[in-house]
Amino acid sequence: MYTIGEIAQILGVSTHTLRYYEKESIILPDRNEYGERRYTDYHLKWLTFILKLKETKMPITQIKEYTSLFKKGEQTTEARLKLLEDHKSSIEVQLKTLQETYIMLDKKISTYRELIRNKE
Repeated sequence: MYTIGEIAQILGVSTHTLRYYEKESIILPDRNEYGERRYTDYHLKWLTFILKLKETKMPITQIKEYTSLFKKGEQTTEARLKLLEDHKSSIEVQLKTLQETYIMLDKKISTYRELIRNKE
């Protein structure tokens, strides 16, 4: 079992972020007899997945939708699959944009380096 501080440190997020995810019903940690949050390895795995979705620009509304579907069980498998497939398509667009930007920056950097070399 992990405390909120421990899980925040492991994941590299703030305790505020974890409380926000709890408020939004994305994560529901266990509580000890004093009401303190306790996270399990399952929570850690779930939060790692959620943070990856967030890192790849999935909106919080879609993360909440996915979470809600997940909690409803196997009858939502197709809806969850569609949501993840749509997000994967979004990531593919991001990757294409990043690759195009990388190539453009590489050319610009080469141009500047050439200009600097020619001044010497």
